[in-house]
Amino acid sequence: MRSGFFFKSHFFYILHRQLKKMDTALINILCLILLIIGILGTFLPVLPGLLLSICGLLIYKFGTDSDLPMIYIWAFGILTAISVVLSYVIPAKTTKKYGGTRWGSIGSVIGTIVGMFLPIPLGFLIGMFAGVFIGELLHDSKDMNKALRSTKGAFIGFIYGTGFSFVVGVAMFLVVVLDMLNII
Repeated sequence: MRSGFFFKSHFFYILHRQLKKMDTALINILCLILLIIGILGTFLPVLPGLLLSICGLLIYKFGTDSDLPMIYIWAFGILTAISVVLSYVIPAKTTKKYGGTRWGSIGSVIGTIVGMFLPIPLGFLIGMFAGVFIGELLHDSKDMNKALRSTKGAFIGFIYGTGFSFVVGVAMFLVVVLDMLNII
């Protein structure tokens, strides 16, 4: 049996108790909305993506009488953390694979961060590509083809990272829907 003090002070117990006051159908709708917005967020930089999806999964698990095993929560939590790290690391690594230098990789990270603060659509993406291109030109201003190849590598890395996040988001959505239908 669980210690009363530990369990009552635990975050999930408090979340579970508060969500029990809500109607189950309302909780299910809220979870599905969060999961769908999370999937969209894997492509749209203004949304936190998988973080919304994991919130939807947690609310579903602790807000309903779901028998969803905790292994799903842990697995998707780990996959979400991996996805966040990969979204920064993969473009830098593929930049190097396509002939980029350390300058291009550093430019990729700096450009992504600067691009997030630009008031334009897809600023982070434009910033990443511009960062790689400028970084490579700073390294070797005479070889524009190498800078373009490095930028292509950054684009391919972005596609890989986004694809991974999308697959994880869709998997979370499917697990919740299948659990709602009592299939898993």
